Amino acid sequence: MRVQFLGCGDAFGSGGRFNTCFHVSTASTAFLVDCGASSMIAIRRFGVDPNAIATIFITHLHGDHFGGLPFFILDAQLASRRRVPLTIAGPPGLRQRLADAMEVLFPGSSTIERRFAVEIVEYESPTPFLLNGVTVTPFPVKHPCGAPPFALRLESGGKSLAYTGDTEWTPTLVPAAREVDLFIAEAYFLTPKAKFHLDWATLSQHLDEIRPRRLILTHMSPEMLAAPPAGIATAEDGMVVEV
Repeated sequence: MRVQFLGCGDAFGSGGRFNTCFHVSTASTAFLVDCGASSMIAIRRFGVDPNAIATIFITHLHGDHFGGLPFFILDAQLASRRRVPLTIAGPPGLRQRLADAMEVLFPGSSTIERRFAVEIVEYESPTPFLLNGVTVTPFPVKHPCGAPPFALRLESGGKSLAYTGDTEWTPTLVPAAREVDLFIAEAYFLTPKAKFHLDWATLSQHLDEIRPRRLILTHMSPEMLAAPPAGIATAEDGMVVEV
């Protein structure tokens, strides 16, 4: 499993980073985890072929995590000339929120006839299911966004990846990431400062329960970017990790 951080920033572009978007490829498939508003720019910047992406997994319906979908779909139709199906999986409400976003940004784009199929799959937490060669288990978390938010555990090719999405600490993060090969965790603050976001001090108290084989922090505030915890891996845009 190869993971590239196409974007690891917050909603505000702190540190000049792109919105959240991780590109994951295995021997059998390629997929995105989240697709924030700047993701098409990042896809072009880092030379990723969007037509090779079979599935996009969305954690929650905030613009810095799903706002790139209208651009991705429009690019597929008009620029990348996609012909293969695209599956987008996300929280309940994704189908309507995506259609609404497309109509706001590009009126008429949600209903045009496309040269490729778009399948929308909405999670039924916390039931694991197989989608395009990836076993997905969504875990409910705490982050108000007008629809249920999730942490995701994704398994493919004998490797496992977990991502917190945006959330305050919640016990569901333990089974979501327990003994996972790669745990990508939000660490917006060093210490608790705001509800609905995870901080390093709280997360670190639970790592003995989670026991990830590898941990990388992401979605960091300017404070965290300026002084990240010593000895802990942190994401950078473009960074590649072999799992």
